[in-house]
Amino acid sequence: MGPATSGNTKAASPAAMQNKIPLISASATADDITLDSNGNVREYIFKTCFSDSFQGIMMAEFAFNDLGLKNAAVLSDSTSDYAKGLSKNFQETYKNLGGTILTEEAYQAKDTDFKAVLTNLKGLNPDVLFVPGYYEEVGLIVRQARELGLNIPILGADGYESPKLTEIAGKDTLNDVYYSSHYSPMDDSEEVVGFNERFKEKYNKEADAFNALGYDMGYFLKDALERAGEANPEKLKDALASTKDFSGVTGTFSIDEKHNPVKSVTIIEMKDGVPTFLKKLDPK
Repeated sequence: MGPATSGNTKAASPAAMQNKIPLISASATADDITLDSNGNVREYIFKTCFSDSFQGIMMAEFAFNDLGLKNAAVLSDSTSDYAKGLSKNFQETYKNLGGTILTEEAYQAKDTDFKAVLTNLKGLNPDVLFVPGYYEEVGLIVRQARELGLNIPILGADGYESPKLTEIAGKDTLNDVYYSSHYSPMDDSEEVVGFNERFKEKYNKEADAFNALGYDMGYFLKDALERAGEANPEKLKDALASTKDFSGVTGTFSIDEKHNPVKSVTIIEMKDGVPTFLKKLDPK
């Protein structure tokens, strides 16, 4: 069970494959975790979190279908594979839905002045700005966009998820900002409320997405072991691959042919700098 990050999981995968031992990661979100360089499924590798690119797809659906925004601009971190994957899948999905991508502009990690590119984007009158990236730059982008009067919805993914986003952007600027996540402690579903109560009682703090994903990974393994009937690596691998409608704290999911979970995403809305649970969005 584990590792947590994509890089570490990729490093551990060859040993798991060679020894034919199932490996499950709860939080390795890179698209190629379960696939080799030729696109073939790694038979013994699984994950219980959705992939980076899937967030791009779901945020495009959210922008077009839920918010009714038809013209988008994209401002993407050109140095990040994470941002590139999100941008590609957002744009493809958005256009397929009938939306228009007005432009894609780029920035680089560690940039601090975005006013020139944001001024150009404002001149195109987009309905929505999709900014795949991490909170360090996103906080500055949001603040500078609002200072320039670019008061449109800004969308992103789980790279926004840090208390430092509010510190960088400022509470007053962080409204009409939405991002996808794996979990929200403010979700009022029975499963999440119960999990939160038990977690707080045991650890005296609020659970985060890593905690919830790890919890689901443990019960995902338990479920597969019970169906396998014994602790046999081959039988366990087959049971993991055939998982259908597993009900977890982060959502109900089935494992697809690429060993990824098909599951809902959690949409977080920032309100005066506070991340609030908006809704669960199911894949079409």
